[in-house]
Amino acid sequence: MREVRWERMFRDELDAAFRACPVVYFAYGLCEPHGPQNAVGLEALKAHAICVQASHRHGGIVAPPDFWHIHEMGPSASWLPVYVGETPQHWMTAVPPWIHFKNVAYQLRAADAIGFHAALLVTGHYGPNWEDLKTLITLLQPYFTMRIYGLPDFEANQPGFDNDGQRTGDHAGKVETSLLWALEPDCVDVSRIPDPPTPGPNFAMGGDAREADRRVGERMVEDEVRWLGDKAAELLEQYRQTAPSPARPVSYAELERIWAMEVLPRLKEFKTMQYLDRPPPPPDSMWQLNYLIPDIPGVTGT
Repeated sequence: MREVRWERMFRDELDAAFRACPVVYFAYGLCEPHGPQNAVGLEALKAHAICVQASHRHGGIVAPPDFWHIHEMGPSASWLPVYVGETPQHWMTAVPPWIHFKNVAYQLRAADAIGFHAALLVTGHYGPNWEDLKTLITLLQPYFTMRIYGLPDFEANQPGFDNDGQRTGDHAGKVETSLLWALEPDCVDVSRIPDPPTPGPNFAMGGDAREADRRVGERMVEDEVRWLGDKAAELLEQYRQTAPSPARPVSYAELERIWAMEVLPRLKEFKTMQYLDRPPPPPDSMWQLNYLIPDIPGVTGT
């Protein structure tokens, strides 16, 4: 099978893949607790593997996955005491929202400068960050030639686990466990699932993880790959209708100006920068450390 992973390809392979289908896939996720049955990198492993299958099926190149994502602040911190507990060994690769989203902006700048016609950004990390990703793309799209679309992978998981359009995503439950089981079987060990009822957060395991089914995971993967292929074709058609010729790359200096002009003034409106009426961590919780959203000059608009 031909290689589609950017970091593993030779120059001639990249050139040929680009000529055949100038689409780039970006995969995002966080290393974090996903139950004792799943590897902690589930989110980006899942998103990246789906992108690889989509690229094999429909063409394109898959960028190196990004395992550094948003957690520990605001609404995310409220979730941690309940589902993870008070353990320093949480194994999260967390960064604040402004770091993650600025990295995304620079990744898009690089892909646009290369000349890709379309970019699909797939995040396996849920919570409100995927809504902010869509907001970020709306702010940046006018400055890039390539057409861009961002989504949580569950948006493409239609009609979901039970074929009813209801269970399209979860956290380390039957949906995510089934997907990772189908995509990266070495990263799932259902024998590690504790016998019910087991008290405590169980490393953020979903309550219905025991219903995971690898065969259903394979069917959901097929659904997502088909959805991504359709979206890639749609973006390529948009590019053909709207792209200027020749396209002009965005420089680092220009991107910094775009960030300061378009994104920074809106950053406090991002849902990952708000509390969303969720209760704070208990006063003695270790998750109080980053719960309060800081005022950082030049970053958070102060």
